[in-house]
Amino acid sequence: MSLIIFIKNPALGKVKTRLATTLGDEAALDIYHKLSAHTREVASAIDFPRYLYYSDFIDWTDDWDNDLFVKRLQEGEDLGERILNAFTETLRQHSPAMIIGSDCPLLTTGILQEAVNQLEKHPFVLGPALDGGYYLLGMHEPCPELFQAMEWSTDTVAQVTLERIAERNQACYLLPPLPDVDEAADWERYGW
Repeated sequence: MSLIIFIKNPALGKVKTRLATTLGDEAALDIYHKLSAHTREVASAIDFPRYLYYSDFIDWTDDWDNDLFVKRLQEGEDLGERILNAFTETLRQHSPAMIIGSDCPLLTTGILQEAVNQLEKHPFVLGPALDGGYYLLGMHEPCPELFQAMEWSTDTVAQVTLERIAERNQACYLLPPLPDVDEAADWERYGW
């Protein structure tokens, strides 16, 4: 079992850009740091390998402990290719694997553990986000069709993913729906 975490390198004007349109770049960066700290705390509490994939460069001096997180660089032309490459690399060493981002303020270690437990019984686990995406996806082997020709950042990502899993005649366990933070209203409702 392993956990893949996708993050963006924190830089003013480069993270939480939809938040920044209403709250400004500095507030968006601050919120990104808070969400990352929450994700780091949740992920640090589990006891299986954690792979941290950076968007632009590997930061060996940030708050992500080099002893707890195996640091890698995202590779690929789009988000789907980057996720698939991370799964492919990680699943060579540890199966199953699951991926999360860093913008789900209600994610808990208990939810991660539920995903682990369900991956013992199901080929896929998906945590749907309230905006139509997903906050967690787990699998036992790389599955390119879940990531190719996907319209990312739309309200159909989770549904299309589930349809593609169904086309494989495989089962997918659904975790509780959770919010992610993309807009100012999301932060006002679910932030700290």
